[in-house]
Amino acid sequence: MTTLLMSLQEGFFMFWETLWALVLGFTLSGVVQSFVSRAEMQKAMGDHQPRTIVRTSLLGAASSSCSYAASALAKSLFQRGADFTSAMVFMFASTNLVLELGIILWLLMGWQFAAAEFVGGAIMIALFTLLAPRIFPAAELEAARGRLNASRTGATGHEGHGDMGSEAAQQEKPFRERLRSKAGWADAAGYTVSDLTMLRRELVIGYLVAGLIAVAVPTRFFEAIFLSGHGVLTDLENVVLGPIIAFVSFVCSIGNVPLAASLYKGGISFGGTVAFIFADLIALPLVVIYGKFYGRAIATRLFFSFWAVMATAGLAVDLLFRAVGISFPKRPIEIAPTSFSLNYTMVLNILFLGLAAVVYWTYRNRERFGAGGSYAKDPVCGMQVERDNPGATSDHDGRTVYFCSDRCKTKYDKDPGKYAAGVPSSTEGDPADPSEGTVLDPVCGMTVAPARAAGPEDYAGTTYHFCSTGCRDRFAADPLAFLTVARDPVCGMTVSVANPGARVTVDGRDYVFCMQGCADRFTADPAAFRSTVR
Repeated sequence: MTTLLMSLQEGFFMFWETLWALVLGFTLSGVVQSFVSRAEMQKAMGDHQPRTIVRTSLLGAASSSCSYAASALAKSLFQRGADFTSAMVFMFASTNLVLELGIILWLLMGWQFAAAEFVGGAIMIALFTLLAPRIFPAAELEAARGRLNASRTGATGHEGHGDMGSEAAQQEKPFRERLRSKAGWADAAGYTVSDLTMLRRELVIGYLVAGLIAVAVPTRFFEAIFLSGHGVLTDLENVVLGPIIAFVSFVCSIGNVPLAASLYKGGISFGGTVAFIFADLIALPLVVIYGKFYGRAIATRLFFSFWAVMATAGLAVDLLFRAVGISFPKRPIEIAPTSFSLNYTMVLNILFLGLAAVVYWTYRNRERFGAGGSYAKDPVCGMQVERDNPGATSDHDGRTVYFCSDRCKTKYDKDPGKYAAGVPSSTEGDPADPSEGTVLDPVCGMTVAPARAAGPEDYAGTTYHFCSTGCRDRFAADPLAFLTVARDPVCGMTVSVANPGARVTVDGRDYVFCMQGCADRFTADPAAFRSTVR
């Protein structure tokens, strides 16, 4: 019992030491994700030339640090036409070059590890860029892309919808205008909260296991596994074993850092520790996912090529730092102080907890700022997902459910009832169900009781309620001016008003559609859809 309590204490104070950095890192990551277009990513990744690889690496660094989300987005980009090598480089960058990872490494393990992460990440990307075209045949990759697109078409039942993202990107608001919008910042808060929600399991497991290793695992155990004092043989053995430990640990993303701190304390070399941190992309659950995405042959090559470049990059950083005279951090007696004290850590934690409260309030009130209409929440992991570019979708009780990845979709499909609380009772951006008591006036944002509202107005099959006849008349004159999403009157799909697949005007009223095919059917015979044309 004493060992267990000491392990919990050790894990908690590792968390306390890095709390402010977690809030800062996830907040900055949310801001960047909100203002960087996924469709622009796709357009920037058409080949694997040096300029493209650099641009892709920067885009990856601007994305979520979650390994599962990174793998799903890389798959989605590849599916829509991105070069395979660039898509994998994006995945490397999004899990190894993100700001929050560097901050946590600096605080918990020392600036040398933070520097090694970015230097080694660049080396790893360069090595993979050279290696990938030689071990992934173009014919196999195109066959994998074809299977992905076929499964997407079959799953959605709307052929051609997979290209919506790239078409919509042409109509996005200019970057500076979005940077000034309240909705953009509210979306950033949504990304921050969703990423923290999504990674909470990884973080908790990482800190708890790290605390247990630091307290309960004796040094002689590490000495038996990792060679020491044998020169080059030690260097090679440690960097080869580091990724293997990551493979069997099942912990990905930032959760790897506290584990890495415990391993380094136990005796693994600097290069071996760096290789372990790099290797979150070959944790066993992710390797299984690669097999589902690309097929077993490509997944097997991915595993061994990732392992090779991760181990090589860890060794290269180790040797490079020695060559330039950078000393490695001393192995700590304790990873973090196991008591509270009034110091900069406590002050920063209090300040950033205040920032976290502001971010969470903004997230909870995002509809007031006109945000959320283009996004849905993955009911399994809690990640914020773009409706135009989801990792996967599923139809449940006549409602489309959006997921960050096929992994979450599979878990949901096995037991939808388990995640029912995570599925919104009405589509975000649509008015609430009147049976719930109140709805939002789409013009002024005021909460309205339908029974006492100024009168309903139907548009594209949806009924809206208003606080006054003034708001109702303004809405009736131009409904799309007050909506972030609307319903396609032909197929019923929810469509982004800012980025529709098509738009037509009938009897002086604009309608938006998921794609041109639906718009053509509507234009040919609007009366056929009379129940939705009001």
